[in-house]
Amino acid sequence: MKSTARADVLNRLLTKSSFPSMTIHSGVAQDERIQRFELFKNFKKRIMVATDVFGRGIDIERVNIVINYDMPDTSDQYLHRVGRAGRFGTKGLAISFVTTQEDESVLEDTQRRFEVKIEDMPNQIDSSTYMNQ
Repeated sequence: MKSTARADVLNRLLTKSSFPSMTIHSGVAQDERIQRFELFKNFKKRIMVATDVFGRGIDIERVNIVINYDMPDTSDQYLHRVGRAGRFGTKGLAISFVTTQEDESVLEDTQRRFEVKIEDMPNQIDSSTYMNQ
């Protein structure tokens, strides 16, 4: 996400809807970020709403799905975000909300630079695309 306020709003919505969610962003004290990171890493909380403060250098097992609620500003940022899913021999799925022309440009640049085709989201997603059977 691009702003701490949007991350907090989405986290509150998820929590209110009984999803095991928490947030990490620059407005959270460093010691609290570390505690939350450990909860996520140890599978105590399975949904992390994060800004780009959580975007690089984080290796956590069994992250199956990354959702870009806000598109990153560059193809490099996109790669670092979606690269969180499917590590350590697991499968991964990335979903990105593309809502502006700028978002579309980042997506096009990503596809061109990394020679991939990012498809539109299908009506139904087969869980075997992001979960090991």
